[in-house]
Amino acid sequence: MEKIKTMEEAMRNPDLDEVVQVDNELKTFVVDYVGKELQPETGNVTVEMVIDVLASHFPELVFALAEENFIRGYEQAMDDLESDLNSLGMFAEDDE
Repeated sequence: MEKIKTMEEAMRNPDLDEVVQVDNELKTFVVDYVGKELQPETGNVTVEMVIDVLASHFPELVFALAEENFIRGYEQAMDDLESDLNSLGMFAEDDE
């Protein structure tokens, strides 16, 4: 039987727990910086750690990414709603 998750567990993005794989120069720099900043016990730097450090030291970048993601999600939701209403015959666009 599968363990019942809490709402927090169900809503958590598992990608945040992924250890960053260093495969280019920028990742090497970021992982080294975050590792020195947070000094994780295991020595591994996760995606969540990188986001936390970026949010602390470069909030305008993280905010811009989050805002763009929110806007795109909102636009997609509106498009989906319009499509659903059209398929139900409940929405008609003006032909002007």
